[in-house]
Amino acid sequence: MRFRTWLYVLGAVLLVSAAPSVSGTQTPAAQTSVKKKKSTSSRSKRKSKPVGQKVPTPDRIKEIQSALQRDGSYQGTPTGKWDDATVEAMKNYQDKNGLTATGKIDALTLNKLGLGSETAGKGAPVPTTSSAAPNTPSTPSAPAAQ
Repeated sequence: MRFRTWLYVLGAVLLVSAAPSVSGTQTPAAQTSVKKKKSTSSRSKRKSKPVGQKVPTPDRIKEIQSALQRDGSYQGTPTGKWDDATVEAMKNYQDKNGLTATGKIDALTLNKLGLGSETAGKGAPVPTTSSAAPNTPSTPSAPAAQ
């Protein structure tokens, strides 16, 4: 009988401690936990994620394999698939040309192969600061004749 009474008391204590506070004053933690429902006009629209680097097409891979073949780094015929032989050829080419031998396609490697642009791997241009004063007339202009 004592065990059953003890369970009733424990249940009552848990029930009271789990009950919400009815008093008018709330603790700061209780105030911040109340969420307000946002209206549809105040919701921000989702922004799309920036598009990452795309996988090269089989034609572009054939182009890279052909350039590696001309250099002597790639053996065989260009297949258009980025396989282990192409990765090894790319690593060999990068190593021979003083680049980091990752075996991955990057702007500097493509530039060295003759397949990139002139600005590949370079940062944005930095404007130069000039010490000369801007061109301003030294004398005020005369008022216009009426």
